Amino acid sequence: MIARIWHGRTRLEDYEAYTEFLKERAIPDYQGTPGFIRLVFLRNIRGNEGHFTLITFWESLDIIKNFAGEDYEKAKYYPEDKGFLLEFEENVTHHEVFAET
Repeated sequence: MIARIWHGRTRLEDYEAYTEFLKERAIPDYQGTPGFIRLVFLRNIRGNEGHFTLITFWESLDIIKNFAGEDYEKAKYYPEDKGFLLEFEENVTHHEVFAET
C-alpha cells in the first residue's frame, strides 16, 4: 500500500469554504478511482492561514498514476483551487505503508 500526502494553504476567511470544496469535489474524485483504499483529511489553523493535508492510501503506484497521471509525483489540482489556495505546491510525497494497527 502506498500513502500519497498533499498539503495546501488558504486564507483564514476561505478555511471553511475550502473544506466544503474538498468534501464535495476532491474527496469523491479520489473515492471514484479504482484501487483507492481510504483517506485521512487533516486541517488546522496556524496564524492567519488554514492548512490542509490529505493522506490518501492506494493499492500501488500504478493505481496512483491512474489518478494523477504518469508524472504521479506532481500534485493534482482542480480549476476551483485557484480561488482558494495561496500557492500551488508542485509535488506530493509518497510513502510505502510498512505497518498499521
